Amino acid sequence: MSKTHNLGLPRIGADRELKKALESFWAGNLSEETLLATATELRKRHWQAQADEDFVSVGDFAWYDHILEWSCTLGVIPKRFESLESGGDVTLKTLFAIARGIQSDDIKAPASEMTKWFDTNYHYIVPELTANQKFTIRREFLFEQIKEAQALGYQVKPIIPGPVTYLALSKGEGFSAGFDADDKLSLLPDLLTTYVEVLARFNALGIEWVQIDEPVATLNLSQSWQNALIESHEVLAKQGLNILVATYFESPEANKDFLLQFAANGPQGLHIDLTRGILDLDSFVAAWPKDKVLSIGVISGREIWRTDLEQTLARILPSVRVLGDKLWLAPSSSLLHVPYDVNLEAKLNLEVKQHLSFTLQKIEELQLLAAKLKAELDGTALSAEQQKAWEQQTQTLKNRRNSTQIHNPLVQQRLKDAQNINLHRPDYAVRAAVQAKRLNLPLFPTTTIGSFPQTAEIRQLRRDWKQGKCSDKDYEEGIKAQIKIAIDCQEELGIDVLVHGEAERNDMVEYFGELLGGFAFTQHGWVQSYGSRCVKPPIIYGDVSRLMPMTVSWSQYAQSLSDKFVKGMLTGPVTILQWSFVRDDQPRSETCRQLALALRDEILDLEKAGIKIIQIDEPALREGLPLRKEHWHEYLRWAVDCFLLATSGVKDDTQIHTHMCYSEFNDIIESIAELDADVITIETSRSNMELLDAFEAFHYPNEIGPGVYDIHSPNIPEKDWMVQLLKRAAEKIPAERLWVNPDCGLKTRHWSEVKAALAVMVEAAKELRGES
Repeated sequence: MSKTHNLGLPRIGADRELKKALESFWAGNLSEETLLATATELRKRHWQAQADEDFVSVGDFAWYDHILEWSCTLGVIPKRFESLESGGDVTLKTLFAIARGIQSDDIKAPASEMTKWFDTNYHYIVPELTANQKFTIRREFLFEQIKEAQALGYQVKPIIPGPVTYLALSKGEGFSAGFDADDKLSLLPDLLTTYVEVLARFNALGIEWVQIDEPVATLNLSQSWQNALIESHEVLAKQGLNILVATYFESPEANKDFLLQFAANGPQGLHIDLTRGILDLDSFVAAWPKDKVLSIGVISGREIWRTDLEQTLARILPSVRVLGDKLWLAPSSSLLHVPYDVNLEAKLNLEVKQHLSFTLQKIEELQLLAAKLKAELDGTALSAEQQKAWEQQTQTLKNRRNSTQIHNPLVQQRLKDAQNINLHRPDYAVRAAVQAKRLNLPLFPTTTIGSFPQTAEIRQLRRDWKQGKCSDKDYEEGIKAQIKIAIDCQEELGIDVLVHGEAERNDMVEYFGELLGGFAFTQHGWVQSYGSRCVKPPIIYGDVSRLMPMTVSWSQYAQSLSDKFVKGMLTGPVTILQWSFVRDDQPRSETCRQLALALRDEILDLEKAGIKIIQIDEPALREGLPLRKEHWHEYLRWAVDCFLLATSGVKDDTQIHTHMCYSEFNDIIESIAELDADVITIETSRSNMELLDAFEAFHYPNEIGPGVYDIHSPNIPEKDWMVQLLKRAAEKIPAERLWVNPDCGLKTRHWSEVKAALAVMVEAAKELRGES
C-alpha cells in the first residue's frame, strides 16, 4: 500500500493564534512562557490533523520563517548580532533581532534582508554568509520538537532545507551575486559536515525517514550545481537514515534525466510535483530505479480548488502498478501556502465554497484518493461514506465547469475589443518635460509608498461598519477624519507628494477585490506572508469586471485638503493576480487582462477627478516570474502588456508611478523599463542600495525612488544613514531623477515610529538639496 504524507502544514493557526501571540510578545504584553505554550498547542493540533498519515511533519513550524530557523540551527548568525549570544544555544531574542532588527542602548543592528520564497508570496530571511563561514549546531529547537511529537506517539518525519538549496538562497560578502554563483559552493564541504551531525542526531532519536527540501533541483542549474546536488546527497544517503529529497513548485520534466541520475546515485527517495507543468509520468516511472521511493505530489499545495480525483487516479494508477509500495502520495508542496479549513467559512457563497479545498480538506482528499487507489488494486469497493465523498467531489467539478456565475459574456467581449487599444504612451522624455512643468517638484522630492498606520481605531471602525453597527454616513465621516490626520501629518512634516493613507483599505488586494465582480472572500482564509504578517487572499472564481469606482471619492477628498499633489493609489493587475487565489479553468494571462481593463477604468476616472499622480503598485511582478527561464519571455510579455493596458490611456501630464519591493531586478530590468512608469519606487535599504546596480547597468531612463529606510523594522533610522544611502544612490542614478521614500507602505507601523522616521527622511532630503 502506498504511504501518504505531507511536506508541511501551515504554522500560523486556524485563528492566527501564532500571529497574535508573537505580536503580543513583541509588544511586551505576553511572557515567553505563554508564547512557547501557544506554539506547543498549535503543533499538537497540526500533528493530530495528520494522524491518518504514515508520518507527521516536524520542522515545518517556525517562529518567523523556516529558513531563518535553519540558519540559527546551523549557527549562521550575522556578526552584528553575535553580541546577543554568549556562545550557547541561539535564543529567540537573537532570532527575532535578525528578522526585525534591534535598537537598544547596547546594540543597534538592522534586520537581515528578506525576499520572496521562489514564486510564492511567502518571504524568508536571507542567510548572510562570510568567506570563512563556520557551521555548527547552535539551536536545539528542531530536536526538541521531534521528541515532543514522539512523546505523543507519532511516527516523525523531520523536514529540513537541503544544503544546496540553502547555499543557493544565501548571500554574503566575498561571494558573487546571483542564485547559482559557483563560489558559494566552496562552503559546501563544511556545511555537509554539520548536516551529517544533524542526521546523526536524528538517527539517535530513532528517525526512519528524513525529508530534505531541494526545490532548486528542478530549476535551470549549471553543471557545477547539479554536481553539488549529486555529490552532497551521495554523502547524506550513507548516514544510516532514509532520505527523501523533496522538489516542488516546478515540473521535473525539463530536468528529468538529471533527476533520474540523481535518484539512482543518492537518496532513498525523491518527491516530485505533478501539479505544475507537464510530465510524462509513465515514461518517468519506466526509467525510475525500482529500489527507490518515488513520492508524487498529486494535490496542489498552492491552489485552493478541489482536485479532480477521477483524472488523478487514472493518471497515477499505471505507476502504482509498476512501483507498488515504493510510490507514495502527497500534496505537491508544503500546505503553508493555503488556508487551514474551509468549513470555518460560514458566510461564503455556497456555490463557490463547494469548489474549495484548504489544508484540512486537502488532507482528506489525499486519504480519499489513497483509499480509492487501494480499492482499485484490491478489487474491492470504497466504504459507503467514502463512495459518497468521491461522488460529491466528481459532481462538484462538473458543477463548476457549467456555472453561470463564472462566465460573463460582456467581459469576454470587452477582452476581445481591447486587442485594438494602443498600449504605448508618447516617449518618456516628452512626458517628463510636461510633467516637470506641471508638478514643479524640488530636487530629491519626498513621498511615501501609500499606506499609513492601520490603528486599532481604524480597524474597529471598519469592523463596526461591516457588522452593521455603524451607518454608511458615520463610516464615511470616520474614514475622512483618518485621511485628514494623514494629510495633516504629511503637511506638517514637509513631505512633497502626499498620499491619503489608505485608511479605508483592509488590504491592498482584498480591498479592490471586494469592489470587483468575479471575486469571493473568506473570513478565516489567512496565509502567512512573513513572521506575524498574514494575508487573506481574495478568490478569483469568475470573470472580472469593475462594478463601480473604487478609490476616486477618497482621493478627491484627500486632494481637497492640500495644495500639494496627492497620489491616487492602486494595486496593479499582476499583483492582484499573484496575491489572489486564481481560477484554474482559464490561462492566468486572461484573468490578468480582465483585471487590467477594470483598473484602466479606475485610472481614467482618477485622472478626470483631477488626480495628476497615480501610483499602480506591482510588487509581485518579479514574484510571478516562472522558475524555469525558458518560460520567462511569455510571462513577461503578457505581464507588461497588462500594466500598459491599465495605464496607457492617461494624458502626458499625468505622472504614473509604480512600486516594487523585495525583488532581484537584474533578471527583469528590461521588462521593468517596458512598463514605462514615469517613476518607480523600490526597496533598497536592507540591501544598502545594491538593487540599484541593475538600474545603473541598464541605464534606466526614468525616475527612481530607492527606499531609504526599512519599514519592517521598528528601528528609527538615523539621518546620516539615509544621507549616505542617497549619496550612494546618486553615484548610480543622476540626482535629478531620484526620489526619497521609505521601502514600502507604513500600514504595519505605529504613528510614533512613522512620524519620527519620516521627519528624519525629510531632513535627509533637505540636506542633500543643500549640497547639490
